[in-house]
Amino acid sequence: MKKTGFISAIIFTGILNAQNLQEAVKKTDNERFASAASDFKALLQKESSKGENYFYYGENYFKNDQVDSANIYYTKGVEANATYPLNYVGVGKVFLTKGNVNDAKTQFYKSVTLGANKNAELFRKIAEAWLVTDSKNPDEALVMINSAIKLEPKNPENYIILGDAQLEKNPTDGSGPIKSYKMATTLNPSSAKGILREGKLYQRGRNYQLALEKYKEAITLDPNFAPAYREIAEVYSLYNQPAKAIEYWKKYLELNNSVDARYRFMSALFSNKQYSESIAEYDGLKKQGFSNLYLERLAGYSYAEIGNKTDTAAYTKGLKAINQFFELAGPNFKYLYNDYKYKGLLLSRLGKDSLAVIEMEKAMALSPSSSGEMMSEIATIYMKAKKYDKVIKAFDRKMNGDWKNLTNNDYFTLGRAYYYLGGNIQRDATLIKDVKGREKKEAEALPLFLSADSAFSKLTQLNAAWPTGYFWRGKANVQLDPKNEKALAKPYFEKALTLLKPEEKTTPTYKNNVIEALEYLAGYYTSVVKDKLKADEYWKMVQEIDPANAKAKIYFNPPKQAQKPIGK
Repeated sequence: MKKTGFISAIIFTGILNAQNLQEAVKKTDNERFASAASDFKALLQKESSKGENYFYYGENYFKNDQVDSANIYYTKGVEANATYPLNYVGVGKVFLTKGNVNDAKTQFYKSVTLGANKNAELFRKIAEAWLVTDSKNPDEALVMINSAIKLEPKNPENYIILGDAQLEKNPTDGSGPIKSYKMATTLNPSSAKGILREGKLYQRGRNYQLALEKYKEAITLDPNFAPAYREIAEVYSLYNQPAKAIEYWKKYLELNNSVDARYRFMSALFSNKQYSESIAEYDGLKKQGFSNLYLERLAGYSYAEIGNKTDTAAYTKGLKAINQFFELAGPNFKYLYNDYKYKGLLLSRLGKDSLAVIEMEKAMALSPSSSGEMMSEIATIYMKAKKYDKVIKAFDRKMNGDWKNLTNNDYFTLGRAYYYLGGNIQRDATLIKDVKGREKKEAEALPLFLSADSAFSKLTQLNAAWPTGYFWRGKANVQLDPKNEKALAKPYFEKALTLLKPEEKTTPTYKNNVIEALEYLAGYYTSVVKDKLKADEYWKMVQEIDPANAKAKIYFNPPKQAQKPIGK
């Protein structure tokens, strides 16, 4: 009796441990990584020689993007039980993340040999490994998953991986994958995983409405299936509905409120342009002791976007975070161009312009397609520093011989750079006493004002309804016609004024430009064509907007001429 009881206890313990393992694996699938990790740790304390405990513990880390930690447990699994094949798959998968395909294949071969070609889970995991790293190979994955299907034709997991491999093999043909995913749900109607895959396929095809329907169907099947809430949140982000996106992220957090989940939430907040909320999550995570290089990267990005609007020390904090990111990442890290871009922006906001430009150049070197964006940023940096010649050179690089490469804002900045540079030359000319030398210097400004007018002309073509473009064309033409002999500025100032509503003329955005335009037109009718009625009309408009205007006062109340003395 005692012997029978002992055997029963062993069987019961084995069943209990198997159930615990299944529950921990399910938590991993449900992205409850921290809770699953606690379960795996407990399992290893009870059964430290079981290879599956190590493998699925490693999987928990791998799916949470912690490859180094995953590798530790795959390797420990090999050491604890050299005959258990799945840990070799894990080690091979880590090799694939590093691009070591041959070493990965060696590990996969070891595992297949140990499995004697009779382990369907082994084939599934090898197939999956060929699909989840940068070293993807859908052909290898298809061979492996078809081997698994031969061994277990009614296992729904096979068809989910088959669909993934088919989609990776031919991303433009969803007919095979959708058939495979539907087969998975047919074999297991209560599984939300296959439904989720269908939704992701529709989302990939930009059929967001159908994707949403599938994700919500998955939630109906399993209200605790956290990944479905995350996918819904991401679809709403694509729909540009940040409020709905964050609503579903919060539902996701109700099911999975770990620090890892909150980090992903912080990333979602940033993607949805909720930068203040992203920084609040960052502060909370730091207080809980959570730290990784990606957290510091996101913080640097968020501080750069938030500016000094709600946090006067935002740029300083952002630079500290982005520097911490670079320090943690090290020289061999695969950086994004955004890393250099945001570091450059933060340096620029703190007045470190030369260092900022260096970072922008690094961004362009890493991503040539970003050159246009970066050159605009560099031009903005130089414009702020009043280095107008460098602004022009930056836009020349961006233009690359084609005016269409510049945006509205680019033309506005470029035109002002030419205008201010011409103004600087005019001021320099006033310091020259020699008349010929002064006239020669003044002549150097003329082509700059012509270039300014050309840039503002492009701006008005691109945005014909924006008054500012016409105001600046007027300013440039005033300099091209300083004696107002040709009234070059007149049509542009008139056009700008017609585009404004009456109430807009006194707003801070337009008031100074309006006064300048009215003064010019009033002066034109006063001195050039000598039309007193029109002159009176425009000077009155000047006074309505600027009652203290000195020029208008002189016009309406000219100083009395001093009397000439009689006789000597």
